[in-house]
Formats: sequence, C-alpha cells, structure tokens
Amino acid sequence: MLSFLAATIVGVAAVPRNPIPASMMEGSHVMVCGLWHCSGWSRPLRNSPIQRRRSRQIQVGSVPIGGDAPIAVQSMTNTNTCDVAATVAQIEAIVDAGADLVRVSVPTMEAADAFGKIREQVTVPLVADIHFDHKIALKVIELGVDCLRINPGNIGREDRVRAVVSSCRDHGVPIRIGVNAGSLEKELQKKYGEPTPDALVESAMRHIDILDRLDFTEFKVSLKASEIFMTVAAYRNIASQIEQPLHLGITEAGGLRSGTVKSAAGLGMLLMDGIGDTLRISLAADPVEEVKVGFDLLRSLRLRSRGINFIACPSCSRQTFDVIGTMNQLEARLEDVKTALNVAVIGCVVNGPGEAKEADLGFTGGNPESLALFIDGKPAARLPGSDFLDELESMIRKQAKIKEDERAELIAHSADTH
Repeated sequence: MLSFLAATIVGVAAVPRNPIPASMMEGSHVMVCGLWHCSGWSRPLRNSPIQRRRSRQIQVGSVPIGGDAPIAVQSMTNTNTCDVAATVAQIEAIVDAGADLVRVSVPTMEAADAFGKIREQVTVPLVADIHFDHKIALKVIELGVDCLRINPGNIGREDRVRAVVSSCRDHGVPIRIGVNAGSLEKELQKKYGEPTPDALVESAMRHIDILDRLDFTEFKVSLKASEIFMTVAAYRNIASQIEQPLHLGITEAGGLRSGTVKSAAGLGMLLMDGIGDTLRISLAADPVEEVKVGFDLLRSLRLRSRGINFIACPSCSRQTFDVIGTMNQLEARLEDVKTALNVAVIGCVVNGPGEAKEADLGFTGGNPESLALFIDGKPAARLPGSDFLDELESMIRKQAKIKEDERAELIAHSADTH
C-alpha cells in the first residue's frame, strides 16, 4: 500500500514546480492528477471537484504561491511592530495555528529596525506591509523580508520605483499589489463616483502596468472590499486578465461571527470558481482565529485539511448523551492536534452509525449506558454513558498518532524512492 501511494506521489502525480514545505502538507497531503488532497489512508477525503485557475507560481520565502501549490493561509499581526517581543510572540501563536505566511506592518524606519530583529527570531516567511516610503521598502529587503506588500504607483518618482523593483529582483523578493476599496486613487473615485469592481480592477492594472514596464513578473494581486459582491466581481474580472497568483480577502469583514460568515460567503464563491492562491480572513478578532477560520473554509471545500474535522449533530431529544457539552470539551482539549482526522460525534442511532462508519473515528449514542465507538468504519469499543471524555480524547489522540506515523512513513518512503 505504501509503495503504491509513494509511486503516486513521485510517478503518476504532477510534480510541483517548487517543493512544498512540510508545514503545508498537513494531514497526509499528496498530489494526484495535479490536485492536492488529504489521502487519509483508510478513510480518504474525496478529491475536491474544484478546478483551480492556472496561475504563475511565485516563491515567498519557503512557500510557493500559485501554480499547483496548496492555497496558503495567512494572517497579520496587530501588535506595535516596535514591540519586538510582543510581535514575535503573536507571530509564533499565528504560526502555531497553522499560518503559512505572516504579514507585519512597517510604517516607519523605527519599525523597520524592529522588523529586522523580528526577522532574526522567527522562521515563517514574513510579508512587510509598507505604504508610500520607498526607503522603508529598501531597508526591509536588506533585512530579509520575504515579500513586500506595496503598490508601485504609490511610491512616487520613477527612480524610486525602479530602485525598489531592482532590489526585489536582486534579493528574490516578490511584491503583493493590494488594492482596497477604501483607498482608491482620487481620479478613480472621481471617474466612478464610488468604489466599483471596475474601479478596483483599473487600479490594480495601473500598478501591474508599472511592473510590466520594468519586466518584473514576481507579484501577486489582491482586490479587497468589505462588500461581498463587489469583491467577487473584481476578482472574477481580473482572474481572466493576468496570470499572477491572487490573494483573497473580504476586507474589514467584521467581528468573529459576522466576519466569518461574510468571508465564507464571499471567498467561498471565489474558491468554488477555482480562484485564489492564498487568503486571509480579515476579522476584528485575534489573528489566530483568522487562521482557524481560513483552514475551516478550505477544509469544507476539500482544498486543504489541518486538524480535526468534527462532524457533529445539532442535538435533539433523541440524544443519549450531551452532544453540545461533549463537542465544546473536545474542541478545547484537542485544539493542539494538527493531523487531519474526521471525527463524528452523533447523539442517537438514527444518523449515528452511518456517520460514524464514514469517519476515521465515530462516537454515537443509542444505548444511554453504553455508547458505540467506531474506528475506520468498524465497531471498535463501547464507552460508558457518562464520564467518557478522558477515554474518548485518548482514543482520538491515539488515532491521530497512527495517521501521522503513516504519513511520516509515506514521506520517507517516497523520498527514498525518488
């Protein structure tokens, strides 16, 4: 079995243009027919039916963006960048949640000095968010930034633009063009009267034209608005005009609950269209929550998988144990598990056995004194009707360890074969 799967990775599979970091191969991701998915071994996740837009791959530090690489999840620090210790701590928390990239605001030269110290203390690729000041851009490039979020048209004189682009080229640093409905150029505001999809695209194309004239192709683009339909229309428009990767986001989406819903609605439409190479869920909340929501969204579309995918019923009077309380406890206890695993928690016998048989591990009600546990679709044990949480948590962790060991063995075997 392992030799067959290894052959799938290095033989039948399309080989990505740049190696995928182990951190992006959560669960048991392999490439089959050009699509990344979680094999899950005995309980495979089905391939996503989404046909992703073909884009030109760029490299942000160790992370490939676009092409056939997995969709990267990122967030942004909200600490004072000059507070190095606080910013490093937040970056580490964001990375621990699974982020592939982290963006850091660098508004001043003092912040640029602090960025250099931050760069020395973290390993995740960092994107520096810079507006207007080309000197700050040049400095963070020298300090080891992995990507610049800066709009060429905002830098000013042609010689300054050339200096930044030349330094990016010399250091292998890509640029992210970021257009936002709230900060469109004055002439575009006058032309369109208000932010529109066409205004966002025209703004982006102005910056793209500058990079085209300088023969610089290592860039990605974002066109963000807080209004869903405007954002979706803008991305759909530009997706057919350029080959570069697209960074997705609904900007200023709102708080944790409302922002999650708005982002899922808007980005879900784009991802279903195959549009998007990297994303950020913009929430007025802890950046760690942005990462969690991002992975939840990608997992729901079978585009990436990290951590436990819980299948749980909303509960009703048929339940023979406290489903809601159990789920709250399991989510809190198992938040540290990074292995892709499907766990079903169903309160009664109506849907319980069926869902349990399709999961890596299923826990279902029925007999209130003896609850059924399924592993890889087969009955495995009975747990008492109460005080079962410790044992259930232990069995889930054991199953995750088994899957992770299988994944590690496959990766090692494929490396030897290759």
